[in-house]
Amino acid sequence: MVVLNKIYTRTGDDGETALVDGQRVAKSSARVNCYGTVDELNAVLGLARLHAEGGLETQIARIQNDLFDLGADLARPHPELDNEAGYEVLRITAQQTDRLETEIDAMTAVLEPLKSFILPGGTACAAHLHHARTVARRAEREAVALMAEATLTPDCLKYLNRLSDWLFAASRMANDEGRADILWVPGANR
Repeated sequence: MVVLNKIYTRTGDDGETALVDGQRVAKSSARVNCYGTVDELNAVLGLARLHAEGGLETQIARIQNDLFDLGADLARPHPELDNEAGYEVLRITAQQTDRLETEIDAMTAVLEPLKSFILPGGTACAAHLHHARTVARRAEREAVALMAEATLTPDCLKYLNRLSDWLFAASRMANDEGRADILWVPGANR
């Protein structure tokens, strides 16, 4: 259980922040950028959730919780030392990615077949989900950049990659199962 008794600590006033293991790093570090983008993604999903209905709203809520798990994973360096922590370290799991795949398959089974690329938009929910998809892709790129200098659990990158696919399928579901998608017309304005 997380308890936040005080919102400000003044410990970041010098441009550094603490990771889960207590290590101090620059707020501009690759790790902080990555989990900061995951936080941004969660906020965009909060906007999408305002417009989602039924099962889609429930799925988005679950993913928002998953993103806190992912942020905790990214904020804890050295996964190779997890066994020495003395408690179960919170990491994103393969099961969370598997659930995304199952849901993508279920959505794809009812979606209108694609005949063109899709322009972001349509319903308010779909537009926010498209926005979330682009933020998820940025978080994925930042995770790849972080991997160049640090060890990440493999499930972090897999989850982000699958999540952007889930967001694409969900945006189509929010557009009347793809029937209200806005299709790209190549060269339409030449």
